[in-house]
Order: sequence, then C-alpha cells, then structure tokens
Amino acid sequence: MLDRAITSEYGFQIDLESCENLMRDGSKSFFAAAKILPAKIRDSAIALYAFCRLLDDMVDDQHAPENVIKQIEYRLDRIYAQNPVDIPADRALAIVVERFLIPREILEALVEGFRWDRNGRQYQTIDELCDYAARVASTVGAMMTLIMGVRDRNVLERACELGLAMQLTNIARDVGEDARNQRLYLPRDWLVAEGIDPDDWLEKPVFNDAISRVIQRLITHADEMYERASYGIVGLPRNCRSAIAAAGLIYSEISRQIERQGLDSISNRAVVSKKKKILLLLKSLQSTIYSSKLNHSLTKIPSIQFLVDAVEPEAPYAHYTGSVEDRLIWVVGLMEKIERRKVQSFNSLAQH
Repeated sequence: MLDRAITSEYGFQIDLESCENLMRDGSKSFFAAAKILPAKIRDSAIALYAFCRLLDDMVDDQHAPENVIKQIEYRLDRIYAQNPVDIPADRALAIVVERFLIPREILEALVEGFRWDRNGRQYQTIDELCDYAARVASTVGAMMTLIMGVRDRNVLERACELGLAMQLTNIARDVGEDARNQRLYLPRDWLVAEGIDPDDWLEKPVFNDAISRVIQRLITHADEMYERASYGIVGLPRNCRSAIAAAGLIYSEISRQIERQGLDSISNRAVVSKKKKILLLLKSLQSTIYSSKLNHSLTKIPSIQFLVDAVEPEAPYAHYTGSVEDRLIWVVGLMEKIERRKVQSFNSLAQH
C-alpha cells in the first residue's frame, strides 16, 4: 500500500506540472493568490482549477461537438470510479476528489452551469443570475473550502458567496465582450427598468448612461457578496486565510477599476495591474492576524444552499487538528468512506 501511495503521489506531481502550465498564462489572478497557499493545498487547488479551465475551454469552443456535455459527464464518471481518462488534469482531480471527499453533486452542478452556457441561456432576474453563478463559481468556492479541510456549514456558505461575488465581477467586466459573442448575462429586468430592450441592445451593444447604471447595480450586488464572504475567512486554517482574502481583494479591485473607467465595460476591459496585485497581496496578510468573526445571523441565499447541503459535516482533516489517536480514527473512517464511494461509483459507471 505504501509503494502504491508513493507511486500515486509521484504521478500526481508529474500531472501537476501539466496543470500549472495550463493555468499559468490564462489565470493570473488565481496564481497571484495561490502563491501564498500552503504547498499541498496549492497543488490540489491547481489541479481543481486546471480541470475546470479545460471544461470551460471545451464548452466555449465554437467547433465543439454537440455532445460535449456528455463527454464531460463521461469524464466525471471515470474520475469518480478512480479510473480517469488519460489526461493529466483528470488524473490529478481523481486524486483530489478521493483525498478530500468532494461530493459529485458539486461537480455535476458545475457541468450544469456549462450546459446553460452552451444553450445560450439568459437570466430574467438577479436571483436567476445567482443560480447560474452558484453553478459556475460557488461550486469552486465550495470545493476549495473542502480542500482546505473545512466542512463547517457557515464557512461553506461564505465561500459560496465569494464565488457569487467573483462571477458577478466577471460579468460586469465582460459585458461588451460577451455581447459581441451574442451572450447576455445582465438581468433582463434590470435592463428593461432602464428603458433598454435586451434583444435590441444585444444586436447593437453600445455604452450609455442607462447601461452604466445596470453595471453599477451589478457591482453593488457583488460588493455585498464580498462583504458577506469576508466573515468566513476566520473559519479557514490560519495558513490559508491570506490567500483567500487576496483572491477577494484582487477580484473586488476589478470592480473598482471598472468604476474608474466610468463603468464602460463595453469598449474597455478592466485589468488590475501587477503592482496593485502585489499591494493587495501584502494587505491580505493582515487576515492571518485579524479577520471578522463568523456571523451566524446572515440571511441565507437560496441559490447556494444546495451546494452546502451536498457536503457531509465530517470532522476537520487530520493534518489540521486532533491528537494522534483522533487522527488515526479519522484516517480509518476516511478509508472506509472512500471504499464505499468507490463501489458506488464503479456500480454507476457499469450501468452507463
């Protein structure tokens, strides 16, 4: 068993190099924040983000086959059967989902969000938009929390809210780019309230005072999510807090840059400079010393509850807390759960 574990870890490190190369050029904000994560957590996070990036690229490819979502679902079947297809990101993620007991429901929700993208879905209200953001972004926040060894419900909710905030920021930044690709994510009822016909505007996307107010409204909603998410930092392991705080600070700075550019994300794309990222990384280090206490009185956001409910409230991981005896008991329990889930996954794969 020890030889197998060593071989598995060696293979993971080789696959991880491929994952890092995939992420390095296209995910600068992620790498800026990930640099200050503990090595083992950073490695698992890179594996997770690389897999998500590959799926995103598949779905966005205009030449992708009609059954691209079914291809992704098949790859999930193989990952959860611990028999991944011969792709470095898939092999690495198979180790991560086994190691941290990541529920399949969370990754299936991510795939559902990709399906909505593939179908060109639009959103009538901000609540519907948050349903989408929960799938394509809060899912990643939930999985990152599990990778950090935390399964507390309140912390998971805050992590999912950070995912909502980041996705809303992405949408505010990419309004023009999305429109030129015939995609509209802004809530249609917000546009109508400003006297904008969503379909006509999508045909000819222009910047004006009305669209600026819609973008500002979206940024304000994102800012509220960043504020809520900040209460979860204290529930993370101390050596992870600054990285997650940095991710939130860097992404929220995109909103500030949009505002500095007059809210025109139709003809401009807001970018946070390298110098500013470094300053925000330094600011995030304060979170290891001081962060807001967990707030248990926040109202629940319906769009993320299904993700939180998917996580079994198991004990924190052995490498963070507990005596030697507690850790041994935890490891035995973990092995039993992994074995049960392997059997379930193999049975599921055999039925397809």
